[in-house]
Amino acid sequence: MTSRYQHSLALSARAEQSIPLGSQTFSKSRLCFPYGAAPLFIERGEGANVWDVDGNQYLDFASGLLAISLGYCDPDVNQAVMEQLNLGSIFSLPHRLETEVAEQIIELIPCAEMVRFGKNGTDATSACIRLSRAVTGRERVAVCGYHGWQDWYIGSTTRHLGVPECVRELTHRFDYNDLDSLRTQLEAHPGEFAAVILEPMNVAWPTPEFLPGLRQLCDEHGALLIFDETITGFRFHLGGAQTLFGVTPDLAAFGKGMANGFPISAVVGRRQHMQRMEDIFFSGTFGGDAIALAAANAVIKKMRRLDVPARLAERGQQLLSELDALLLRLDAPSWLQSAGHPSWSFLLIGDSANHSSWLLKSYFIQELCKRGILSLGSHNINLAHSEADVARLLEVYAEVLPALIRLDAEGAIHQALDGEPIQPVFKVR
Repeated sequence: MTSRYQHSLALSARAEQSIPLGSQTFSKSRLCFPYGAAPLFIERGEGANVWDVDGNQYLDFASGLLAISLGYCDPDVNQAVMEQLNLGSIFSLPHRLETEVAEQIIELIPCAEMVRFGKNGTDATSACIRLSRAVTGRERVAVCGYHGWQDWYIGSTTRHLGVPECVRELTHRFDYNDLDSLRTQLEAHPGEFAAVILEPMNVAWPTPEFLPGLRQLCDEHGALLIFDETITGFRFHLGGAQTLFGVTPDLAAFGKGMANGFPISAVVGRRQHMQRMEDIFFSGTFGGDAIALAAANAVIKKMRRLDVPARLAERGQQLLSELDALLLRLDAPSWLQSAGHPSWSFLLIGDSANHSSWLLKSYFIQELCKRGILSLGSHNINLAHSEADVARLLEVYAEVLPALIRLDAEGAIHQALDGEPIQPVFKVR
């Protein structure tokens, strides 16, 4: 099997001489793909397809870790970027695109009365936390989910190496759809929490009382409610998950697909809070990058014109409905389940009685790659995914899942691996 990926493996060995793990992103590294049985480097992308450095073509359901919302090399976005490229990217003063994109965001997102830009999701979530501490004069934060690499968050996970203990002690974890778990934290440290931050939805749908309950708890305890909409923004709804679920936070972080792969993120919030941005230090040379802003401007306009989130949900629902029917036909074991929102859904693979989820996922990813599908187990739908693309994915599932179930029952997953098993990047504390 290594001959299929020989250039990937050679480039990986070369890259690791100069780059730790050979990648800038944990989720793109050899930790997350079975080494020797999956591609490790992508050469180019177009629409819903990518090609690795060995020339193998894949139907891509990872979509650049959800950064690709319209499809690779979307012509409208590329045109806007090329036009701006010929005018310049970074200047000595602000560019009008900063205001134009901010105004569009304010029109769409309920909590957005003012906007600041960053380059990635961690910029935006970390700015929200610093801002909440400045507004409230408090230091503790409650977290639920993944919110980036900065000390305030990553210190609460198993990847806390290098984070001071005094910082780790200020971050408290609570459980999704469990208001009591948050209430316990808030009551244990009354008057000390600056913020509660969470993804409004990840794998599980919120119960009817959960998000409104969070809003009420934050108001009762004087903490700011922050929605991390890095993924859900411009994917679940043009106004974000806060519009979809009808609960308005005080601050929110946006990013990922808002520029179809160009690096930009946004901190948005109520005016009385955002004005404190004039006092805290959140500043960077590339925050006003006109190339990324031109891309975001084109993406948001296209999304509004075509109601892209509705189209993503429609295509995703086709996938989910047929996947559920397939799992039913296969009498799939309980460790195989579907979950999530139609535009960002999952085939969850848990631990079985015979194998860890990591071994099962390794075989699963390996077999998908053999058949020209690139996925980490989620269905990150973009506008370029066609009905035929979804049908092809389901055909592959119909081939791979019965073999996965059989090999698990036989205790034979190890023997079926062509490469090294994948490894978890981290676990929340």
